[in-house]
Amino acid sequence: MTAPAAEHPAASAFEPEADIARKRLAHAALQLFADQGYAKTSIRQIAGAARTNIAAVSYYFGDKAGLYRAVFQGTPDPTCGATPVTSLDELFGRFLKPLNEGERLRLWVKLYRREMLEPTGLWQEKLDHSIRPMHGAVVALLCRMLGLAEADDDVRRLAISIVGLAAHLFISCDVVEVIAPQLILRPNEGDVWRDRLVLYAEAMIEAERRRRRAPPQPKEIPA
Repeated sequence: MTAPAAEHPAASAFEPEADIARKRLAHAALQLFADQGYAKTSIRQIAGAARTNIAAVSYYFGDKAGLYRAVFQGTPDPTCGATPVTSLDELFGRFLKPLNEGERLRLWVKLYRREMLEPTGLWQEKLDHSIRPMHGAVVALLCRMLGLAEADDDVRRLAISIVGLAAHLFISCDVVEVIAPQLILRPNEGDVWRDRLVLYAEAMIEAERRRRRAPPQPKEIPA
């Protein structure tokens, strides 16, 4: 089904030919969807970039929409759905793992941005089935760390702020690479970021703990 072509960078010589062809299609589609968006990308373009027959898209993915869904769902998902979060180290480890993917990370980020600006419905699915449950998992972790029976708005603010530390690095990796490339490109930098973000988050949690212990300030009476 496939024409002779160089293998996808991630393909192994021991993989079945069908798996290699499918990966080539997914890789080509990721680049084109990220660069051009869903509407402006044709199956013919994807097949040409992957050096496959157009029929291969239907064979492996059903149609263009199926290919786009497979590519979008194949992007790294640091939120891991509703999986419980047992520690800050685990939380940041999930978010920072994609930093090792280099150029593919930049394509994933571009695809996320495209989907938010030109929605097909998959971003809403991610919000409902991944991001929202993850927020709940982080809130639950913070309640345990703060000794709270239930969350209030300040716990939710704290959860959003802590996740934002890692999410900003993930989403703005191209900006960081311009202003301080060593913080992205240096070997094992992801491990350093994880350790530092845990420290920063612990400081934020301690600040919230102190705020809760402080006596309430008297309200000023207008003159």
